[in-house]
Amino acid sequence: MSELRLNHYLSKAGICSRREADRLIEQGRVLINGVPASVGAKVDGTEEILCDGVPVKAMPDRVVLAVNKPAGVVCTTARFPNEVSIIDLVNYPQRVFPVGRLDKASRGLILLTNDGDLAEEISRGANRHEKEYLVSVNKEITLEFLEKMRSGVAILDTVTRPCKVSKKSPTSFVIILTQGLNRQIRRMCEALDYRVTSLQRVRVMNVTLEGLPEGKWRRLTQAEVEGLMKEGKKHGDKRKT
Repeated sequence: MSELRLNHYLSKAGICSRREADRLIEQGRVLINGVPASVGAKVDGTEEILCDGVPVKAMPDRVVLAVNKPAGVVCTTARFPNEVSIIDLVNYPQRVFPVGRLDKASRGLILLTNDGDLAEEISRGANRHEKEYLVSVNKEITLEFLEKMRSGVAILDTVTRPCKVSKKSPTSFVIILTQGLNRQIRRMCEALDYRVTSLQRVRVMNVTLEGLPEGKWRRLTQAEVEGLMKEGKKHGDKRKT
């Protein structure tokens, strides 16, 4: 194998994104042949590479999973007492990690992968990748509510990006976001004096929940993975121009 920057190697090995790899290296948590690595170091895969004392194995084939997360499951790779994590739910034989987050009370589609670069590309807010949600609230939806949700709501010391919102029933709506602020939909609704009673993510970019029962997972098809990569590359090219 030709030489790769260490952060790229760690990303391809499914450890984390390149950005997070640089942080691990700066913190002295990555060793090459027993010596703390430096940011910018290059490796060819013949070295003994440890991350937090665990050997980093050769780069595996890319894995991307679609999971229909039930409410109550937390999207983290860490284990906590009395909590069921998305990793526990899937129990995949290879190391995978969530792409972005879906809060504990929410349900629906979340992607898992072992490809740090792909995960970072999908999660990066600047790329404006679409994520679609079905949301129920505690009272009847008004035209004013829909217009304010579409145009932007002041939360977390900013104003949310304009987005697509359509009414589905008297108390439910579909929203398509291109950013991922913390608990964004719940905060937007709360700012307009509504309370979310149910929140389900039904689509991430070109991947949907269709045909996937709650609590189950499946591997993405090659066409779906290629669609994710193509969309990510398109936005990456836009950032360069």
